[in-house]
Amino acid sequence: MKSVMIVYNQANTERVEYMLDMLEIRGFTMFPEVQGRGSVDGEPRRGTHTWPEMNSAIISIVEDEKVFSLLQAVRQLDTRNPEVGVRAFVWNIEQTV
Repeated sequence: MKSVMIVYNQANTERVEYMLDMLEIRGFTMFPEVQGRGSVDGEPRRGTHTWPEMNSAIISIVEDEKVFSLLQAVRQLDTRNPEVGVRAFVWNIEQTV
């Protein structure tokens, strides 16, 4: 099992949830307002007058065989609208309770 965290501009919320639904990834935890800035060329997302946009994040525990498809879908979403921004990060899950 893997943990996949997807950080995305709030404008992509419905697209990210749809992506999870299409891949039959049911469980997730959403963080509706996260602040940050992309490591390469991303604009700050701070919810302020100067940087008004905000990000959200979803973390999900995913079966190994679905990770590649999920990352492909995230890449497609980012390619379709790169100025909005979306990134995914993957961790190994060793145990759950």
